[in-house]
Amino acid sequence: MTTYVALLRGIMPMNSNMKGEKLKGVFESLGFKNVATVIASGNVVFDSPSKSKTALEAKIEKALPAQLGFTSTTIVRSREDLEALVSKNPFKGIKDEKPNYLVVTFFKDGKPEVPTVIDLNTQETTKFMGAMEKKHSKEITTRTWKTIHRILAKMDSKRF
Repeated sequence: MTTYVALLRGIMPMNSNMKGEKLKGVFESLGFKNVATVIASGNVVFDSPSKSKTALEAKIEKALPAQLGFTSTTIVRSREDLEALVSKNPFKGIKDEKPNYLVVTFFKDGKPEVPTVIDLNTQETTKFMGAMEKKHSKEITTRTWKTIHRILAKMDSKRF
């Protein structure tokens, strides 16, 4: 079994169908094991024997509208993928505190992740996200550096 995270784009906690327990139920109905959500922004950790991230993405993207009534670009990464990203330490020497906002953008098409430091004194996160979307389409999703560490901690946790 491989441990993965599904990074779902556009999850809004205000929509009751996007809540953690409902998302968890969808993933369990797909046969995934050790399913857990990480904060309310569309991060679902799970185990699967599949070695194809593309097949996992397609399976999840098909199930979300059928079971919960919404579509979401889904980007799947393994624990090893996230560990490799963290070990590169792309924000070395940069404090993860205001005005710095450390984010990583993930691409569905397998392009390398893009780490970015947003200076909150000079740039709004919504403008950054809009510019990334305009340049790369909606086949992307962005997570904070802290969220990536939370996902890895959940992946390593035996408390699912």
